[in-house]
Amino acid sequence: MKALLVVAHGSRRTASNDEVRTLCQRLQKEAGEEFSLVRAGFLDLAEPSIPEGVAQCVRLGAGQVVVLPYFLSAGRHVSEDIPAEVEKARAAHPHIAIRLAPYLGAAPEISGLLLALAAGSGEDDGSSG
Repeated sequence: MKALLVVAHGSRRTASNDEVRTLCQRLQKEAGEEFSLVRAGFLDLAEPSIPEGVAQCVRLGAGQVVVLPYFLSAGRHVSEDIPAEVEKARAAHPHIAIRLAPYLGAAPEISGLLLALAAGSGEDDGSSG
């Protein structure tokens, strides 16, 4: 079984962490056969941590885990902190294939998504004046 662990920074604000969990639920519905399991993990300020998230996936039967950083730029968290946490998970689960995917902001599709958001869908957020 292949699992996807979507990693966000984490927030003291519960609603922000829940937003990531809700995204994972949507991804689970859309993943089809690509990922049997989609879970959220957090770098800081929320649970589960990256190693704990990987461990949860393994306990649920994952033989492969893809860790996807839900970050827009390659700052220290993307270039150093997340890879270090993934290495901890690899050390704890040497029999599991754990792959670190490129971060969200590196995706070529991001520019089209940003332009689509900026163009809007006819919805007004109420802030125009």
